[in-house]
Amino acid sequence: MLQTGQTSLWPIPPTSFFFSLSTRGKLLRVVVSVGKFILLLGFLYIFICSLDVLSSAFQLVGGKAAGDILQDNTVLSNPLAGLVIGILVTLLVQSSSTSSSIVVSMVSSGLLTVQLAVPIIMGTNIGTSVTNTLVAMTQAGDRNTFRRAFAGATVHDFFNWLSVLVLLPLEVASGYMYVVSKLIIDSFKIESGEAPDLLNVITDVLTESIIQLDASVISGIANGDPEARNKSLIKKWCRTFTNTLMNVTVPGPENCTSPSLCWLDGNYTFTLKNISETYNVEKCKHLFVNASLSDLAVGLILLALSLLALCSCLILIVKLLNSMLKGQVAAVIKKILNTDFPFPFSWVTGYIAILVGAGMTFIVQSSSVFTSAITPLVGIGVISIERAYPLSLGSNIGTTTTAILAAMASPGDTLANALQIALVHFLFNVSGILLWYPIPFTRIPIRLAKLLGNITASYRWFAAVYIISFFFLLPLIIFSLSLAGWPVLVGVGAPLVILLVIILVINMLQKRKPGCLPAALRSWDFLPLWAHSLDPWDKVVGVCTAKCCCCCKCCQVAAGDQEPTPLVVYSQFINIELVSKSHHLRHSFSGPWPIHRPSMK
Repeated sequence: MLQTGQTSLWPIPPTSFFFSLSTRGKLLRVVVSVGKFILLLGFLYIFICSLDVLSSAFQLVGGKAAGDILQDNTVLSNPLAGLVIGILVTLLVQSSSTSSSIVVSMVSSGLLTVQLAVPIIMGTNIGTSVTNTLVAMTQAGDRNTFRRAFAGATVHDFFNWLSVLVLLPLEVASGYMYVVSKLIIDSFKIESGEAPDLLNVITDVLTESIIQLDASVISGIANGDPEARNKSLIKKWCRTFTNTLMNVTVPGPENCTSPSLCWLDGNYTFTLKNISETYNVEKCKHLFVNASLSDLAVGLILLALSLLALCSCLILIVKLLNSMLKGQVAAVIKKILNTDFPFPFSWVTGYIAILVGAGMTFIVQSSSVFTSAITPLVGIGVISIERAYPLSLGSNIGTTTTAILAAMASPGDTLANALQIALVHFLFNVSGILLWYPIPFTRIPIRLAKLLGNITASYRWFAAVYIISFFFLLPLIIFSLSLAGWPVLVGVGAPLVILLVIILVINMLQKRKPGCLPAALRSWDFLPLWAHSLDPWDKVVGVCTAKCCCCCKCCQVAAGDQEPTPLVVYSQFINIELVSKSHHLRHSFSGPWPIHRPSMK
């Protein structure tokens, strides 16, 4: 209450501020809001198109290498090698739909059996989850925003990794996904259909004016076509005409198709033979149709431009959302998105979110686009990670339904195999959801993602370490060991897995029942600090960063710029040291072990 003689700093109640505006003020506010919404849709459209162009750029850079990787059938006979190949190929082309279509074409042509293709399909699920993790890296500027965004992105990663850890051994031992999908295919008489183009109808207008690719080149390399290796992935001709020549001349009767289809006319020998000849009718209309650059050069150009557009649009989208979702509007939206249904129907909310995620992914026809779009919303706090988790699970389901419809567009002779591969992908994601969602205790991906979000918020360099380790180094190590054979793989991998399990069990007992452990194992202080804390590594990164800054300053001095004083360089180094020490005193991470908190002496 205000005392007599006092004046309020807010003379009009906030709730009635809008109604106190004049007609012109109300109209201006509505116009500004509509303008922001239109800008938001425009930036979202460019963001989705840049993801499509980014996928094309990765295909230009590594598409032929992906085809070479998939060509070796002897390697694919190892389930672990097939899993890693699925991860690496999807990372190279940045599209699970592209990598899945390559696998489908190999199965249809008989180069790959459905059983061998199952681990590759699992790997594509992991490879496609790196896109939204990279999108979260663009929000590293603010510590709290980055904590939420990185946790919201990596919850998808952990779900895929944990599902593979359980379902791949189960599939190798029993083959249940192959058996179930085979029963479904044999039970229903499914005719070829046509996959719908929903969002692609809108985005192709822009993306196809920038670049168009010939996807058959990668499939041709994977299928062993020697001519495909010399072809360019950049599509030159969009309309062609194929003519089948029937009567051709051959050097002699011995080169005829058969004696009944061979005749002589003077000095010429004719035979009846099916030879297809393709004529180019109309050139494509995109920026690089007449470029004399190699696929690698065009891919690198598009990679740089698409990443620039992606980051710029993401920053602008976050800025617009922050300006639009303020005050009561933000509170209402957060409440609608994150509130559960009343008891006893609260459990239904998560399953509705799964259906929403599946439906939205079906509309945009890309799980990467949908999960990348909700990542900034998690970062700014509009969507909680508990709600983002079922949305991501639904996204996995949505991308498989799109693959099923795409498989139904296959010809009749290859429809069964193509549809079975798509059903295997669907069964894998449904099985993963049954493992890691229905019971709240089993929602381990949420807890792991929050833990990783806290780590990367304190040590932001660890985000890059996580991406490089889990999506590049670990798959390459597993792939190398699998090439060496099962004895080497089991001999090296089994002790590491057993050690990891022992560490996790001890860590759980330390938190819940420390009395069950010997005194020496009730803490990890007997290990050196670098073995159970990221603080020493943070100091190393800080020193390396300081040295890089000093080198940059020295380069500026050599180029004639103003020379920095020793005091400036020393102060920068001291600042990094102080930040490292503050991290050491506040947030030392212990990996799977307890947090190390040194005493303040």
